[in-house]
Amino acid sequence: MKLFFVRHGESIANLQWEFSNNAEKHPLTEKGIEQAHALALGLVDSLFGAPVERIYSSPVLRAMETARIIQKSLLAPLEITEALREWSVGIYEGTTDPVGWALHHQVQEDWFYKQILESKMPGGESFLEIKARFVPFIEKLVTDWGATDRQFILVAHGGLYLAMLPAVFTNVSYEFALEHLFPYTACAIAEPHPDGLWCLSWNGVNPGIP
Repeated sequence: MKLFFVRHGESIANLQWEFSNNAEKHPLTEKGIEQAHALALGLVDSLFGAPVERIYSSPVLRAMETARIIQKSLLAPLEITEALREWSVGIYEGTTDPVGWALHHQVQEDWFYKQILESKMPGGESFLEIKARFVPFIEKLVTDWGATDRQFILVAHGGLYLAMLPAVFTNVSYEFALEHLFPYTACAIAEPHPDGLWCLSWNGVNPGIP
């Protein structure tokens, strides 16, 4: 099997620097729609001739709109899952407060550099809480389909992927992920190996063998 982890296109919330991880608002911008169409065409060329079993999407509007554009090109079933939602910023949801963004940065530093995995924004999610919904979802896909030629596309968010993909990829470290960030409609391709899930391409960069 192969898993395609893709980020949504540019949205209104991204331009406004507003935390928008819970409500179904802030659609893609015109540029974001163009990015999603380009992503869909790129995926058609990257699918190795095997069928797409399913597209999974975060329930956040910008991800769902991106997923629906991909679905129109690939004609695969689409399923919305909480496992792919962007991580919660708690009381700062719906705000553009610079204090919130400073805390967001601090929490990520706690996770990635200090291994303080319980750290969270007030009312938000910790690394451990995000992992508890994301990792079992990926593990079940691998258990159910790992020995097949089926392919899955997962549409989600930069913050979620930065936190979680190094946790599930055998050959991607947080240092690598922070050096090679995940822009709009970036794609990471992975497949299961005996020692874990290997990233074959991180937005066009080969992380190499662990």
